[in-house]
Amino acid sequence: MSELTTTPQVVQTKKPVRIGDLLLQRGLVTEEQIDQALLHQKEKGHRQLLGEIFVELGFATIEDVSEALASTYGVPFARITPKIVDPRVIEVLPRDFVEKNCVLPLFLVNGKLTVAVHEPTNVFLIEEIARRTETSVQIVAATEKDIKSTLQTYLPAANVFVIDEIVDDIETQELSIVENIVTDVATLEQGADESPVIKLVNYLVFSAVEEGASDIHIEPGENSCRVRYRVDGRLFEKIKPPHQMHPAVVSRIKIMARMDISERRMSQDGSITVMVNQQPIDLRVSTMPGKYGEKVVIRIIDTRNVMTSLEKLGFSYSMLEQWRTISNSSNGIVLVTGPTGSGKSTTLYATLGEIVNDELNISTVEDPVEYNLQGINQFQVNDRAGFSFSNALRSLLRQDPDIIMVGEIRDAETAKICTQASLTGHLVMSTLHTNDAPSAITRLFNIGVEPYLVAASIRGVLAQRLLRKICTHCKEAVDTDAQTQRTLQKLNDATSGSANIETLFHGVGCDKCRNTGYAGRIGVYELFAPDDESLDLISRGATLQELRRQAKIAGYATLRDDGIDKVRAGLTTVEELFAATAVV
Repeated sequence: MSELTTTPQVVQTKKPVRIGDLLLQRGLVTEEQIDQALLHQKEKGHRQLLGEIFVELGFATIEDVSEALASTYGVPFARITPKIVDPRVIEVLPRDFVEKNCVLPLFLVNGKLTVAVHEPTNVFLIEEIARRTETSVQIVAATEKDIKSTLQTYLPAANVFVIDEIVDDIETQELSIVENIVTDVATLEQGADESPVIKLVNYLVFSAVEEGASDIHIEPGENSCRVRYRVDGRLFEKIKPPHQMHPAVVSRIKIMARMDISERRMSQDGSITVMVNQQPIDLRVSTMPGKYGEKVVIRIIDTRNVMTSLEKLGFSYSMLEQWRTISNSSNGIVLVTGPTGSGKSTTLYATLGEIVNDELNISTVEDPVEYNLQGINQFQVNDRAGFSFSNALRSLLRQDPDIIMVGEIRDAETAKICTQASLTGHLVMSTLHTNDAPSAITRLFNIGVEPYLVAASIRGVLAQRLLRKICTHCKEAVDTDAQTQRTLQKLNDATSGSANIETLFHGVGCDKCRNTGYAGRIGVYELFAPDDESLDLISRGATLQELRRQAKIAGYATLRDDGIDKVRAGLTTVEELFAATAVV
């Protein structure tokens, strides 16, 4: 390192001056305010500087205090904004150094570096800046707030990465090595540990969480690679990284998920826990070999969204009260049905969250455990180890449970055990994949549960879907065109004329909703609570059509009935409702 030709600026003061006197001389405070601030400082046990107290009490601004102090040190004070900074000069000091010490390189002229500092009396810091940059240093005083806000302008958050920069950092030679790997696991590991690959994977996870995505799809093509996010139930393309990066990206994800990176001919599953903005996020990873490489799907289990209250899910008041009555039954089976991604687990978690108390032994058998519920015993299915749903349930019944939540009824054995448990004094909650609530009854028949056992055990079936909500930032009323009128007529025919809506709304599209017109989702529900006539039909093994007819007589409201109420309230659109629900 070459020696410095000039010495760094050294701050000297003639005589300590009280901040109160400085502000008084400048006419910024009064003597009464000084006395009040001193009294406040005494009450706090002198744990606060007097200048901080002036700001806290509103007697002076932080800029007033900083400028007054700087004048006593013989240091100029500056109001720092991004406009006066040379972005290229910021890089003369490492990022961690400027953030830790709250300093900001402003510009470099004729070998002299001007730096804004928060503590101009810190001579050792100034000398360290001169040593690191090998320049003469001129300092100016600035507020901590101005320095940090300007740094944020030029230095994005630590876990956000600019894709263009990541791609530019990658050399073709490096990519060709990764692309041609066939059996060299060591080279795959090396490629996965390269900085650009790590940055890209981190960026994908971080941005997906920030945008509220539920899944990340990494899909290889013949000479391409695309990454898509699923947001509000719809996939959209996020980026197209160089296809040469794909093997290294897949290997990096496998390493994080503790999967076998040498196995590329079989599908694999794994999990990752990451911290995003100091919040734990669980990731479920699935890989599957394809023609041009392995496709990776990462499911994001954001615990901030999984655990919520029933009131926030979109239930109508009457249905919510009825659901609460059913879910507080002392025994029986309660089911939630719908396709994958319709929010069934969220509904069950929210329901258990209301029921849990110290007097109940509540246990769950899940695959996988998506959220840690306080006060509830949760068990993870492991088919490879022989710990299946049915085996777990048998063991669980010997542990004196009051309420059992089974992640999904998949086979006859699990269904029969759940039925037996419900008939011996336990409340069993679970999920099924059916199109509507009455279909769950016939589904149990088809699995192999006797009709009379279904009738004796079933307490209620909740079917649900998730509809995209109209973006509140670009929502506006819309005139109904001929196509919308035809759609409404179809709904009227299916819902006995309940779809009469005076005013419809839609989202125009804006930056907040990525110009889709939708932001967020809301549930639509139908609740089948069998009455005596329905139970009689169930015990006789009635057909689905017979069950639906009886439910309609009893006032059963369908998914579309509930959806129409939400369209009428301006929460969603007719097109969204029509696409997500079927006429039954």
